[in-house]
Amino acid sequence: MDGAAARIPDGPGLHTVVLAPGADLAGFRAAARRLAAAGLPPERVAWSAGGTGILFGAADLAEAPPLRLPRAVADLVPMVVPHRDPERYALLYRLIWRVLSGERHLAEIASDPTVHRLGRMRKAIARDLHKMHAFLRFRRSETDGAERFTAWFEPDHHILEAAAPFFVERFRSLHWSILTPDGSAHWDGTHLSFGPPGQRGDLPEGDGFEAGWRAYYESTFNPARTNPKAMLAEMPKKYWRNMPETLAIPALIRAADPRTRAMIEREPRLPARRDPERAVAAMGDDAPKTLEALNAVIARSAPLVPGATQAVLGEGPVGAAIAFVGEQPGDQEDRQGRPFVGPAGQLLTRAMAEAGIAREASYLTNAVKHFKFEERGKRRIHQKPNAGEVSHYRWWLDRELDFVAPRLVVALGATAVLALTGKAVPVTRARGPFRFERFDDRFAGFVTVHPSYLLRLPDEAKEEAYAAFVDDLRRAEALGRELAG
Repeated sequence: MDGAAARIPDGPGLHTVVLAPGADLAGFRAAARRLAAAGLPPERVAWSAGGTGILFGAADLAEAPPLRLPRAVADLVPMVVPHRDPERYALLYRLIWRVLSGERHLAEIASDPTVHRLGRMRKAIARDLHKMHAFLRFRRSETDGAERFTAWFEPDHHILEAAAPFFVERFRSLHWSILTPDGSAHWDGTHLSFGPPGQRGDLPEGDGFEAGWRAYYESTFNPARTNPKAMLAEMPKKYWRNMPETLAIPALIRAADPRTRAMIEREPRLPARRDPERAVAAMGDDAPKTLEALNAVIARSAPLVPGATQAVLGEGPVGAAIAFVGEQPGDQEDRQGRPFVGPAGQLLTRAMAEAGIAREASYLTNAVKHFKFEERGKRRIHQKPNAGEVSHYRWWLDRELDFVAPRLVVALGATAVLALTGKAVPVTRARGPFRFERFDDRFAGFVTVHPSYLLRLPDEAKEEAYAAFVDDLRRAEALGRELAG
């Protein structure tokens, strides 16, 4: 969105900068350049969003040179501008002024009052973006035979423009709209545009997916682990009315104690297998019939374990000769929404290239679609998924491989083998060509270590282990060529 900034007249006095309502990042940057070039300190500038003031045009802007700011400050600005605090622009300009005046490392001093307050704003925006990524739900509708998806969301801050590219990447092939009280975003498969505010009443009626997903949520709800305080901490109640599964939560909580007592009184037995296939079957004609449709269901599904930012879907062409199956997304994969982009993924890409396997021609996915982790300070430490969690995602993996139809599937590590076989098989014993009986010879199999295993080895053992890993991939590539012939 284009904003406006103040003309800087000669002489002393207070000068007003007028920016567009919402998150006027372009307007703020233009104003900050002009003010700094004119040598105006923060105490001589008043900031206004959507009010009245003295405007300047493009000719004035041309006179202002770009600001040379430390990376920490440049990265902070777009993460604070969407905040609703009316003092955000004044605080940012105060930080910029002090940095340009010689305090180059100011952003690293967390105890400084300005830096501390801006840091809290940045964290609030990051939380708001996380909530929007996790809790926004689309509803499907049809108009004149054209399919469209619409969602309603009420963010705490002006984050729509910052959040929209995430949904473009996740749902690039769909036509969708996101409505908020502040504005709307629209994607037609090619162009992203923004419009006026929407209303919750503009949403279409619930679709088949909502009914199926609610039934699945109710069937997997564990009354013995009901913790309303923890649920509210992770998913505040303001988001409940926009999520189909939350309509069932009050009744599930009320019934939790009686159900728990009944579970204790029953004879011990193995728990019933969670069955996503039954829930998807309940969708009827809306059940996924393509990989894109399956991915849309997975992307809209809540994670089995709390905390994950998003489902990380498979990547690569349908019909790829070789599909690689790993364990689960890591920290970087969860943040970027792509498989194998963190340290282990970079090592895999390098080894594939040495083995003569083109990553872009292969299909890469994980047995588990969400990142399971433990927070230690500011770090998110990977936690290995258990057998129940692997089982929960197995149906998605089965359907995914059905749609991709590779000639060879390479299992990277023990969790991938468990997902593909349904039983624990030591990688050291199974390494090499392997038959995944569950798939009725629909594709050949190959087992090797996960690249993260190599990263954990002592330095003196890494070179030999990496060479063996590359040799495994060469054997897999040769097997793939043999199957193609």
